[in-house]
Amino acid sequence: MAVYSDIRYGNSGAIGSDFGEALLQTLTASSSSSLSFTTGIDSTFKIYRFRFINIHPSDNATRLKYNFSTDGGSNYNVAKTTISYQAYHQENDGNAGTNYETGTDLAQGTGSQFMGGDILNENDGCMSGDMFLYNPGSTTFQKHVVCECSSLTNGNFSTFHHTGTGYANTTSAIDAVQFTMSTGTIDSGVIEMYGIN
Repeated sequence: MAVYSDIRYGNSGAIGSDFGEALLQTLTASSSSSLSFTTGIDSTFKIYRFRFINIHPSDNATRLKYNFSTDGGSNYNVAKTTISYQAYHQENDGNAGTNYETGTDLAQGTGSQFMGGDILNENDGCMSGDMFLYNPGSTTFQKHVVCECSSLTNGNFSTFHHTGTGYANTTSAIDAVQFTMSTGTIDSGVIEMYGIN
């Protein structure tokens, strides 16, 4: 049983046991053109969580993207309808606000979906966050996706993105997920996949 200090400080024992979240796979980038999860996504769990830790791009002002597969990763081309909006604040307090990003959403698009901001590729530039994929093993319903990311972006902005949130419009089971950058490679960073009961 979790005690208050476990919950308050996020100790892994509490997360892994009492809350039904299991770490299934960890991929570490090293100048990687893509990071792909091609096993372990099935009907075992109702929710799959992808955690992004310090995603650092090779190119400046580039974004992490995702796409889904229904054939084990042979093709990443599932139709998606998404929304994309951000809140931002510049380091020098010169600019701040919120906006809907019409250029990064999809309307039944089969291409990869942008997530997060235009990541700054200086030494300390990176993106971290989470993506939740709901019931990918279903052969009855569409698959809903929620993404939340925080980035240090081009122009020294702190940005919070609720990017690529929407649904994958397929009743086929999704069994693979791929992450790429919009240009260049994933220079470094970690993506973890969890299953949640």
